[in-house]
Amino acid sequence: MPPSPAPYVRQRDEESGGGGGGSGRRASGDGDGSSGDRFDIPPKNASVERLRRWRQAVLVLNASRRFRYTLDLKKEEEKERIRSKIRAHAQVIRAAFLFKAAGERAISGIPALPKLPSGGFGIGEEQLTKITRDHDFSSLQEYGGVKGLSDLLNTNLDRGISGDDAEILHRRNIFGANTYPRKKGRSFWVFLWEACQDLTLVILMVAAVLSLVLGIKTEGIKEGWYDGGSIAFAVILVIVVTAISDYRQSLQFQNLNEEKRNIQLEVIRSGRRIKVSIFDLVVGDVVPLKIGDQVPADGVVITGHSLAIDESSMTGESKIVHKDQKAPFLMSGCKVADGYGDMLVRLNGVATLIGIVGLTVAAAVLNPDGSVQFIKGQTGTKTAINGAIKILTVAVTIVVVAVPEGLPLAVTLTLAYSMHKMMADKALVRRLSACETMGSATTICSDKTGTLTLNQMTVVEAYVGGRKIDPPDNAELLSSTASSLLIEGIAQNTTGSVFVLETGVVDVTGSPTEKAILSWGIELGMIFDDARSKSSIVHVFPFNSDKKRGGVAVYQGGDDIHVHWKGAAEIVLASCTSWLDADGFKQPLTSDKFSEFKKTIEDMAAASLRCIAFAYRLYELERVPNEEQRDSWQLPEDDLILLAIVGIKDPCRPGVKAAVDLCTRAGIKVRMVTGDNLRTAKAIALECGILTDANAQEPVIIEGKTFRTKTDAERDAIAEKITVMGRSSPSDKLLLVQALRKRDHVVAVTGDGTNDAPALHEADIGLSMGIQGTEVAKESSDIIILDDNFASVVKVVRWGRSVYANIQKFIQFQLTVNVAALIINVVAAVASGNVPLNAVQLLWVNLIMDTLGALALATEPPTDHLMDRTPVGRREPLITNIMWRNLIFQALYQVTVLLVLNFGGRSILHLKNDTQAHADKVKNTFIFNTFVLCQIFNEFNARKPDEWNVFSGVTTNRLFMVLIIEFLGKFTSTVRLNWKLWLVSIAIAIISWPLAFVGKLLPVPKMPFGEYFDRCFNYCGKRDDQQQQAGSVALPQVNGS
Repeated sequence: MPPSPAPYVRQRDEESGGGGGGSGRRASGDGDGSSGDRFDIPPKNASVERLRRWRQAVLVLNASRRFRYTLDLKKEEEKERIRSKIRAHAQVIRAAFLFKAAGERAISGIPALPKLPSGGFGIGEEQLTKITRDHDFSSLQEYGGVKGLSDLLNTNLDRGISGDDAEILHRRNIFGANTYPRKKGRSFWVFLWEACQDLTLVILMVAAVLSLVLGIKTEGIKEGWYDGGSIAFAVILVIVVTAISDYRQSLQFQNLNEEKRNIQLEVIRSGRRIKVSIFDLVVGDVVPLKIGDQVPADGVVITGHSLAIDESSMTGESKIVHKDQKAPFLMSGCKVADGYGDMLVRLNGVATLIGIVGLTVAAAVLNPDGSVQFIKGQTGTKTAINGAIKILTVAVTIVVVAVPEGLPLAVTLTLAYSMHKMMADKALVRRLSACETMGSATTICSDKTGTLTLNQMTVVEAYVGGRKIDPPDNAELLSSTASSLLIEGIAQNTTGSVFVLETGVVDVTGSPTEKAILSWGIELGMIFDDARSKSSIVHVFPFNSDKKRGGVAVYQGGDDIHVHWKGAAEIVLASCTSWLDADGFKQPLTSDKFSEFKKTIEDMAAASLRCIAFAYRLYELERVPNEEQRDSWQLPEDDLILLAIVGIKDPCRPGVKAAVDLCTRAGIKVRMVTGDNLRTAKAIALECGILTDANAQEPVIIEGKTFRTKTDAERDAIAEKITVMGRSSPSDKLLLVQALRKRDHVVAVTGDGTNDAPALHEADIGLSMGIQGTEVAKESSDIIILDDNFASVVKVVRWGRSVYANIQKFIQFQLTVNVAALIINVVAAVASGNVPLNAVQLLWVNLIMDTLGALALATEPPTDHLMDRTPVGRREPLITNIMWRNLIFQALYQVTVLLVLNFGGRSILHLKNDTQAHADKVKNTFIFNTFVLCQIFNEFNARKPDEWNVFSGVTTNRLFMVLIIEFLGKFTSTVRLNWKLWLVSIAIAIISWPLAFVGKLLPVPKMPFGEYFDRCFNYCGKRDDQQQQAGSVALPQVNGS
């Protein structure tokens, strides 16, 4: 007798499906270094070798701290080796336990495991642990199999546990929660210790200690501690600020990781399917599994239909394991590769199986004027050491300022800030760099269902018995034969379920398509549980995204079984040879009738309706394979009898048209890639604004099958022209992504199915759906769109462009400071041997750059202006011509003014009557004050590199440097300035605003400066080679003459 049916669910939308267990392949980077540009690194999935070359190219001191939030290549390789060892050891230990248990049974003849009651349950945690650890099928059988185990756990296999709070708490207390201890996050003191290990800061601390000791010894403790103390205070402040910043970022990343781990899944409690967090599962829960799900805990299969599990994450072997009553054990963390079924949670939680280059710059100014610093017999040892310490501190601080250490901090701050803010815009970032990459996207390949549409489906048209049923729920127009067959097909060939509440309200669960069909069946008079109890399921063919249909064989009695099919209307129709008329009699499907049905499908598709067809056939019971061979049995899919064609309406999301228009204005091409009928896809594309020409032809609109059959060269040629692809499979989406990337597009792809994983991996940015997306799709993606809304995708683009723009702003600001400070100190040191900006002052400048500048510019929110720009290409320089223009203008102005003040400050500031020491102090203080104010005013300019109004959006200001000048003079070697000098300082600094305005009037060439210089050098090199060749040719002629 065929097995009895059991409830199951598989929330997989008909559009994207999910047949095979494709876990997705990662696009391998071109690691052979054969490309023209040594550092032309793909934005995603680059090879380890290319990543290593990139790290070597970045000039950053103490890279281990600065690159804390990027991939550690050595650690990653070490982790993979450790994983392999752990997997091997786990298999050895498991095998040893199995041999030991088998030997004990053979020797002592132990009949069965003892049934030890535990808290009202017939089995304890130890027994569950032993069955789990050993995958002991014989022990499971001794307990009565899955049914016996469920009885011991007080679980009803059909209705689950009761689900009230008291029982959940009781089970959690007895068997534990579905959590396991995690490694604690690093404390603040660890970050403080890492910040202290910065080489430059260590050198400065040593210099500070020596200066402090010598100062106190020579000048006394009252005055001698100022120099060393000021350096030490500045260094400590830099360390504390860096540690606080890193610690806060660490907390943010921990919170985001918790969000990613908190998977929402369905469980059956009190006969009803409800969504709970993975952490709320308890032992005894019944969990429906579907394609793409992650197995949430260790368990056993209750019922399964073509259930295949990818256990590679646990065993290390990349093979798919089929699960049934003979191999029922499921391991937590594995993925469902195919099929669907129910599992019984039997164990959870802890019990489951689971910059030196910068120093050369400093060396050049250690003794720039060539004067002898130490004269034997004339210079005291203390004076010499003091002078050496002074030179060392200045040299090291020049390194601190010269090397843009603030850049990694600014990038991390920008990305962390945008990740936090993007959560509010319904986007969860899984890969940090995806924030910035999304801003460069040139094309978005989007799904239709749920992304561009509301995913709220209803049956609005129905054709049964060759005629239209109006309204579609009018059961009186159906013959009894058609009605019974339709209800049987709807009830059995589904992955949804129906639950009637005590109040009489009907609760329908499943994918949107399944819910629409089940709701239609209920309106036709279907009583779900009764319909399922009248027949039993013999075999299931899960919905397949390639075939676009799913089938089920059911037995109701007699010599035949019914094979029901449901899927894409034109595909199911093509397999039909007959149809059921209005009286319930079978009629041959003539060419005229076929054309009539096809016209019906086309008319519904043109009205933006998703078309689903129902068909069935009889099959002799004696031809059905036995249970052992049934797993490989292919359901017969020919000679079908057409029962019905329905049209399902899924309205466009409000705001999608505006979002698509915004993308078009921003230079981003939106393409629709859907599994729906091409006419339906075209109608929705016209409604959303993706397609503007109603008469568009191939290749603008194309079927996936047509695109798939073309050669690689043909696909590459037409890829950019494609706007709508209908009846596409996940492999078609992958081919389109590959073709677009070959054309230098930065591609973003949305996907929700297991088979979308390869395309999500291959794309520059993979966007999975948070509601309908499977766990496999989410793990393959870079960003999860929490509300499945295309408008949220556009918000991600906006944030991505903001990240890129903020990094550019900070680079412009920091390079201006670097260039100005370096030139001023180097020129002054070479000319006079003294520097106007001392060590402590340079440390304060570095503090401005590394923290305040990064915080101010990295946290700029996105503006509408960003969406008026074209996308940034793959090979466009980070520092644009506009940035070079602004940088050169500001740096030239600052260097000129401050050098004039350095060499002629005494006369300009009317300090000739003062003593030399006091005049130099006032002059240097004025230079420092002016320099700092220039940076503060220039920070406003950096906010809007290409806009006239640099003040838009400004809500805060910083005046902390005023406090430094006025009240910390002893520490920074400054003196109080009178109000006149303050006004002059401010006047000089404020000139940077009108100067920036004037600079923006100057046009810049479109060709990047770097490319222009490369061409010049290449031209000069070629000319020299030609002259050398000409000379070598002429030389024999001269000798011959």
